[in-house]
Amino acid sequence: MTRSIESRFLAIVAITVFILVVPLFALFLTLSSDRAAKELQDHVEILLATNSQALAKPMWDFDREGVEQIAATIISANGVSKVQVRDLSGGINISMPPLPAWPKSGVESKSREIFYEGVEGRKPVGTITIYYGRFDALSSLRDAEAILIGIFVVAVLGVVLAAIFGNRLMIIQPLMKLTAAIEATRQLGSRHHVDWQSNDEIGRLAKSFNAMQIQLEQEERELKIAHRRATDIYNLTPAMLFSLDEQDRITGVSDYWLLATGYERSDVLGKRFADLVHEDARESYLERKRQKHRDHAVVESTTKFVCADGNLMDVLIVEASKEGKSGENGLSLSVMTDVTALKQSEARNHRQAITDHLTGLMNRQGFENALDAEIRQTDAMGGELACIFVDLDRFKWINDNLGHQAGDTVLRMLVDLMRPLLPPGAVAARLGGDEFAVLLRSARVEHDALELSHRLCAIFDEPLLVHGATVRLSASIGVALYPRHASNAAELLQKSDMAMYSKKRDGKNGALLYDPLIQDTTRQRAAIERDIEAGLEEDWFEAYFQPIVDLASDEVVGYEALLRLEHPTKGTLPPSDIIKVAEETGAITRIGNRILEKALANLVKISKATKDDEAYIAINFSPLQFDQSLPIRLAALSSRYGIAPHRLVIEITEATLLHDNPQIRTILDEFNRFGCRIALDDFGTGYSSLSYLNRFPVDIVKIDQSFIRSLSVEEPELQHKSRMLVEGITAISHKMECSVVAEGIETEEQRDILRQFGVDRGQGYLFARPQPVSQLIKTMAEKRNRRSSVA
Repeated sequence: MTRSIESRFLAIVAITVFILVVPLFALFLTLSSDRAAKELQDHVEILLATNSQALAKPMWDFDREGVEQIAATIISANGVSKVQVRDLSGGINISMPPLPAWPKSGVESKSREIFYEGVEGRKPVGTITIYYGRFDALSSLRDAEAILIGIFVVAVLGVVLAAIFGNRLMIIQPLMKLTAAIEATRQLGSRHHVDWQSNDEIGRLAKSFNAMQIQLEQEERELKIAHRRATDIYNLTPAMLFSLDEQDRITGVSDYWLLATGYERSDVLGKRFADLVHEDARESYLERKRQKHRDHAVVESTTKFVCADGNLMDVLIVEASKEGKSGENGLSLSVMTDVTALKQSEARNHRQAITDHLTGLMNRQGFENALDAEIRQTDAMGGELACIFVDLDRFKWINDNLGHQAGDTVLRMLVDLMRPLLPPGAVAARLGGDEFAVLLRSARVEHDALELSHRLCAIFDEPLLVHGATVRLSASIGVALYPRHASNAAELLQKSDMAMYSKKRDGKNGALLYDPLIQDTTRQRAAIERDIEAGLEEDWFEAYFQPIVDLASDEVVGYEALLRLEHPTKGTLPPSDIIKVAEETGAITRIGNRILEKALANLVKISKATKDDEAYIAINFSPLQFDQSLPIRLAALSSRYGIAPHRLVIEITEATLLHDNPQIRTILDEFNRFGCRIALDDFGTGYSSLSYLNRFPVDIVKIDQSFIRSLSVEEPELQHKSRMLVEGITAISHKMECSVVAEGIETEEQRDILRQFGVDRGQGYLFARPQPVSQLIKTMAEKRNRRSSVA
């Protein structure tokens, strides 16, 4: 660098001298040479002019000696090299000197004729020729001029040398020191200063360089402090920190990361992080990394990390990165958190979330997840999947009478009995309450599912001993197959549930495979539900009356209020379907309240029409209607319509009394104290009908119509047994101080037989069909008119 600057400086000086000094010096020499040559020529001209006149006389006189003297005088003049004088006749021919020393630059000559001025006039006598040397640039210089030129050259050389010395002293030397400082800074890594002080530009440059070095030293110290602080924070942060490059190689790890994983820093730096991920989770980790590059976002992922000792650690990795721009390296910082305990806790929570705590089976959520998985596996492997839906019959009675603890015990006992029956691979779950479900896949899935269902039903063949009490249960089971009956999980569960309910409606205790006809029944049931809600909303429900007749006098002594739904387009709907669906949906309470109020209003109407204030009204109540408010509501309505309590007969079935619920017993006692009478409907069809007469406050016994029809059948044996039963029921009821009502009397023969047995009252088509009160009033008025006309 120094040689380059100095050589360029010398080149500039040389070019300057060549351009400015050399042309001036050449111009000076040229002018000096021209001047000297002109002076010499003028001198020669003068010599020729003066000496040509002096030679005229000697040449005329042939005075050779005089001619020689004049020639010698001429030759002694400065600058003349040779003189030659000749006359015209050739007698005189003088050349001086004989052997002249010719100048190196060459000679020039000038001649002039010699004329003699005589009496006869002017006459030529000869010629004179003077030879002189040519002048070059240097030979024309005078001594003073040569000295001046020497002084000029010395001055120029002095200026050049001074410039070179000054350049080396004032520029090259500080530049060398600056270069040395820069090289030392580069090679040694420390900030070196320039030892130079001056008030010129170089001094200011050195001062600025030293100030820059001081500032850079300060910034480097601050950067080192910041880096050390960042490194300390990186290592002291109680979190597993690590950094990756764009090729997923580890570029840095914190001390806490090394402590938690057991690795040495030298073992992991430069290693691909994916190599430390367990091979089972590696592909999913790399896929999330690729997803990160597509989304350019912070990535959170959980994976399994292999520690130095080979143990697996569940870790949550949160990675933030920034791509490098314009040749910069990308930045990456990841936080790895040990979530092994959290994962275990989540697994426990998940197991608890999908497990029924009472039985240890899956709950509904777990079953739905398992059902989705089983369907996917069935799709992949082919074949069919069976969903077995199990619902316990009469389980509510256990909770109501023995307590929920006993009910829980029964459920656990059921699961203990059910587990050994499940084939390998079957999935069992408790969906809630007393509902269970089983998933089964096999080569003969329909056969195996139905066989398993029958084995589950057989669990209840023997009664269960619970808290000292003997409990007898049964199970209603529905079976549906995928994909034969359903196309998805929800539909499969729904179809098995529909099959179970169909079995429960058909008599319970058994298994039923789903059939499309079941869905038609379900649609009909849904239509009935809609009709019930519309009937309650639009007031389509009516209380029809059927007279109850004293068999001895054929007089009407009461009426049974019967539910009817008069649909505006479908007509009168069958009451059995309405009641059955309403009891299942819980709408029976609202319907019962509506019918109760209308029955009392109709009793007032018919009493005014017939002027009979003693006829009673028999009202049927579902077991679901029996709550503590029923006696109070009945008392309020009877008071509103002005009906005496003894005119109210509460009809209950054996199903109401079957479970011997203390609450029902309390309600019946309230009715009795209020003055209402209790009628036991459909007597003789239950398990222990006779005991009810002793345990409950029954006033009226209604013999079921099935026995009445059998009184006049053609089969002698059936006829005989039916007559014995009716006669026995009547006798026992009378002994228990209960009156007897026979239902379903359709013929005169049946009426006569019942009279013989002492049955008190009867109702049936023989007397009148159930009909609206307005129609019944009209019918009874016509009957009275006919009797009057006959009388």
